[in-house]
Amino acid sequence: MEIIKSIDFLVGLDYNHISFDLWLTLIKSNPIYKLKRNQLFKDFFEIEYNIEIVSQKVRYYDVVCNSINEKTGKNIDTDEIYLLILSSLGYDINKLNRKMLEAFYKESEKIFFENEPMFINSYTHQIFNDLKNNGITMNVLSNTGFIKGKTLRLLLDKNNLGGFFDFQIYSDECNYSKPNVEIFNLVYDRIAIKNRFPKSQVLHIGDNLIADCDGAKAFGFSTLHFKN
Repeated sequence: MEIIKSIDFLVGLDYNHISFDLWLTLIKSNPIYKLKRNQLFKDFFEIEYNIEIVSQKVRYYDVVCNSINEKTGKNIDTDEIYLLILSSLGYDINKLNRKMLEAFYKESEKIFFENEPMFINSYTHQIFNDLKNNGITMNVLSNTGFIKGKTLRLLLDKNNLGGFFDFQIYSDECNYSKPNVEIFNLVYDRIAIKNRFPKSQVLHIGDNLIADCDGAKAFGFSTLHFKN
């Protein structure tokens, strides 16, 4: 398995289709967003604990739920993660309803777009444009946590990247998480709508050795490990 630190050499590779992970492959979180999101969480639900404890809980369940998703191959929903955090902070989750959770997510989404993730490579647009001009098709395949797939689609469109991808698949929308081979099968099925070629001609690129590299390899895709 080759390790790469830049995507600029992809134009010269001989693959028919490239599948990209999103977080820590194309984008990385804005730390200001996390700080403001945690403060909103504390204020919105009127949590009595200080912000340091709230932030620790958020981080803990972020890591735990991600690990569970990788082990089970399924997906813990965004709202479920927040409910676990609230319960761990002594909040009576029986007082909550769907509208409250939706209202909170809507407010957190505003903060997300006010403090957008940073693109790891400043020349991403040019590389994608070159790949597309060379006849290579592309997709995004991403596990989700606190940020839902619908929000990530808006982010890519807002930054004029969505049009480069033939399709985007997010774990919260299909209830599968990488490294589950089923989610890679969804990618292959979508590719086959227009083209059918060997799995080895599909290259999946991601930063996570387990979720991206092991999962794609187990399904039969070629893989590259992106190390930022």
